[in-house]
Amino acid sequence: MNEAPADSVGVAVIGYAFMGKAHSNAWRNVGAFHPGVPTVRQEVLVGRDPAQVAEAASRYGWSRAATDWRSVIEDDSVDIVDICVPGHLHCEIAIAALAAGKHVLVEKPLANSISEAEAMVAAAAQAATRGVLAMVGFNYRRVPALAMARDLIAGGRLGTVRQVRVSYLQDWLVDDSAPMTWRMRKDAAGSGALGDLGSHAVDQVRYLLGADIATASGLLETFVGERVGDGGPEAVTVDDAAWATLWTTTGTVASIEVSRMATGQKNALTIEVYGSLGALRFSLESLNELHVCLDGSAGFTRVLATEAHHPYVESWWPPGHVLGWDSTFTNQAADFLAAIAVGTEPSPSFADGLAVQRVLAAIEDSAARSGATVSLEEPS
Repeated sequence: MNEAPADSVGVAVIGYAFMGKAHSNAWRNVGAFHPGVPTVRQEVLVGRDPAQVAEAASRYGWSRAATDWRSVIEDDSVDIVDICVPGHLHCEIAIAALAAGKHVLVEKPLANSISEAEAMVAAAAQAATRGVLAMVGFNYRRVPALAMARDLIAGGRLGTVRQVRVSYLQDWLVDDSAPMTWRMRKDAAGSGALGDLGSHAVDQVRYLLGADIATASGLLETFVGERVGDGGPEAVTVDDAAWATLWTTTGTVASIEVSRMATGQKNALTIEVYGSLGALRFSLESLNELHVCLDGSAGFTRVLATEAHHPYVESWWPPGHVLGWDSTFTNQAADFLAAIAVGTEPSPSFADGLAVQRVLAAIEDSAARSGATVSLEEPS
């Protein structure tokens, strides 16, 4: 067995379900597609159930499994702690890991509340003075077509961006008899579709436009108020769907719609950007394509974002050989490793995560006030 290089980094992933699997796949493959980044050692996968986490660790390529995250962050073989657990656990684990000198990656949304997110930003800022870095995982920033869209917008190809539409629709809760999960409990998830899907939507508005959100108005709806859990019927304490209108600091108006009860929609993130000189359209269900209307064109042209000069693509396949959803997590891991190697702040930062959290809180505040427009400078 070959020994790991001296500059290799040991990774621990906390959580082994959906996101834990996606992140494990990324850490396992990042070196194969991004050979310039530090070599990864898959040290430990952490979960509550000893048998299940051990089985997952073996399947996903981890050296070992553990059930106590506190012992893992004190482990000298671990350099990066990757947090893929429910939102109510993010703050405690991230702050403890940063204090222990571990670089930290946290799945979105950053936290369940502004106060938790602020505490995490403060911990990250303090850790940065010791060369310890932190990043929040908005993986859709690593879709080549969306990175290409951002470049076109930043380069002025769309002119003045006037309006943006983002919808993120799923249907996994459309059946009234679907069982209760942690994602439907406010104390664990913070919010429902708003935090789960809306955080991606808000981040894309900020990322694509390079602008902050100034004001927001919103509406939340819970269509099924009770679901059956292990102990019987239980109240659903989060939203099933959310709508919002956002105004950016640069004057762009953005409309957002997210739902986990949109019949027939599986993972439908769609983005439209309209400017004075051009427009863009994107669908996650065709994630290698960007539809562009530029240079006075009378309609949209389909661009296949698989050329070597497109963002991220050089590390992957020949032109026309499409990338998948899982590739975004591999690109994300590579970006984090590259930042660690040179000691630069990774993006999106915890501060970006806090900015998204403030928008989500403003939408909740607006919904509680019958859709009133809320300034993000106002306390929620």
